[in-house]
Amino acid sequence: MSLAPVMDWQLLPFDALSARQLHDLLQLRSAVFVVEQACVFQDIDGADPLALHLLGHRAGQLLAYARCFAPGLKCAEVSIGRVITVLEHRGTGLGHALMRQALESVAQRWGPQPVRIGAQARLKQFYVGHGFVDLNRPYIEDGIAHLEMLRPAAVISSPSTERPA
Repeated sequence: MSLAPVMDWQLLPFDALSARQLHDLLQLRSAVFVVEQACVFQDIDGADPLALHLLGHRAGQLLAYARCFAPGLKCAEVSIGRVITVLEHRGTGLGHALMRQALESVAQRWGPQPVRIGAQARLKQFYVGHGFVDLNRPYIEDGIAHLEMLRPAAVISSPSTERPA
């Protein structure tokens, strides 16, 4: 079952986030990136004020989140990071819906152009399904294997983006 049709998506600059929205997104990021992945790292990295925050709610609960950056802020290209869904909704297609929404949002905001990500290596196929290419520049970040990946500007969504994630 895909959750995409019932999701309420918001793309907000940092200063437009309510205290509740900021609390919920930081709580979700901490629950997954720090607790679930057993990774001690500085999640609040100073980049949040520069980002647009994509929030995916269903029935008032934050289920999906990503951070989007204009070109030139994190890297030369548009970038997307902190891509996350709540554990209970993984495997439902929500992750794919989140990536589609993030890619649509950055294209609407900054026009069609390449998108760069630092992906956890275990999620390579997920991102390949959204048009990203592994640049063969693996690295370790906070003890987790990552890949530098780029999605060319001309990529059109493929049918593989419909698989549950």
